[in-house]
Amino acid sequence: MVAVVGRPNVGKSTLFNRLVGQKLAIVHDEPGVTRDRHYSDAFFGGRHYTLIDTGGFDPESDDPMKQGINRHVQAAIDEADVIVCVLDATTGATETDRHAIGMLRRSTKPVLYVANKADSPRLEAEAADLYRLGLTQVFPISALHGRGMGEFEASLLKAMPPEQPGEPAPADGLIRVAIVGRPNAGKSSLVNRLAGEERMLVDNRPGTTRDTIDILVERDGRRFVIVDTAGIRRKPKVLKEDSAVEVASVIQAMRAIERADVVVLMIDAAEGVSEQDAKILGLAVDRGRGIIIALNKADLCDSKKLATAEERSRDKLAFVPYAPQRKLSVKTGRGVNQLVQTIVQVHDAFHQRAPTGALNRFFEEVLQTHPPPTHRGKAPRLYFVTQAQSAPPVFVVMTNAPESIHFSYHRYIANQLRKRFGFDGVPLRIRYKARRKVWRDDQEPPPDVESVS
Repeated sequence: MVAVVGRPNVGKSTLFNRLVGQKLAIVHDEPGVTRDRHYSDAFFGGRHYTLIDTGGFDPESDDPMKQGINRHVQAAIDEADVIVCVLDATTGATETDRHAIGMLRRSTKPVLYVANKADSPRLEAEAADLYRLGLTQVFPISALHGRGMGEFEASLLKAMPPEQPGEPAPADGLIRVAIVGRPNAGKSSLVNRLAGEERMLVDNRPGTTRDTIDILVERDGRRFVIVDTAGIRRKPKVLKEDSAVEVASVIQAMRAIERADVVVLMIDAAEGVSEQDAKILGLAVDRGRGIIIALNKADLCDSKKLATAEERSRDKLAFVPYAPQRKLSVKTGRGVNQLVQTIVQVHDAFHQRAPTGALNRFFEEVLQTHPPPTHRGKAPRLYFVTQAQSAPPVFVVMTNAPESIHFSYHRYIANQLRKRFGFDGVPLRIRYKARRKVWRDDQEPPPDVESVS
């Protein structure tokens, strides 16, 4: 987690967009445009990390909105692993900068200070005035034009904590499960049902759970680490409540997803699926986790209403047709055993490896019955496929023209892999790589293409 902080109108959102590589955050000359938190995945130097854009820090303001922003900034600082403090190279040091730096020094987190808007050598020299704040190093950059970003990003990479292994180690035999969803969907009740005792506080008022809690459970000879998470609400509702605690809870829920093998999305069957449910599920898909859709409170629905809830769930979550869907009632215990069995199946698929020999025999059959169609005037040739990684499963397909394989054929290959080898409930990453040896040294090979299905 990397938090970008600073006073209003210093270019935090511009730097956020530069690091992410997309124009996701609104940028405007008017100060105070950014108010809520903006999260996005970023990548540099072989490291994936989550970037947090924050509102402008203004400790001297009496405006309730700005005071709320200050609390949210502090919550982001508390949760971040690295902090980037953005200063303005054109205005020099201000009293607000002094307050912000004092707050960051108390955090004990690694902090990188950047002097933004250093768009020319003259402005870069003027940024030296910021050393009056007692800083040991300031990176003069221009987030708008990309000036000075190389040295800054290299230092950001060094400040990050050691990288965790990309493939979860199953040696301990634990099945790690994150229970996620909107508030009041029954997440804590499910944890209590699985644990066989009241381990989590349950209340019909949403927002009861704040922290992510790990609970060790053993059922049918298998050991599970169940992680209960806070309910993730729509951003406008979070802002209306102005709760910095809830911001921190959402960050912890995102981290719970990243360290899980299987993510169970709890949905209130009586209320149906919402856009927010799809966004939560998208977080799990982006991180390659195994996923299960659980329609809870089935005891409150008659057969017709439950069938309608299932149909709408499939329609709104059509981007994950491979995700198993289970009906249950945590209150009565109906369907909970079936859910546990599904968790075990998805976990095993998450760690599954397809033998290379069987994989290529399957691949030959696929090419004989349905070879890739000509696309953009090229006839792609696929040579062989191998599974490069499990947890999550990653396949590499060697081809002569990765960019000429139509996206519909990507889906076809993924569907055939599931049909032959299983992988139920697990997103498949398939990378189409150019076979380098067919290209001369003075030629640039086609770019690699990756799909997630």
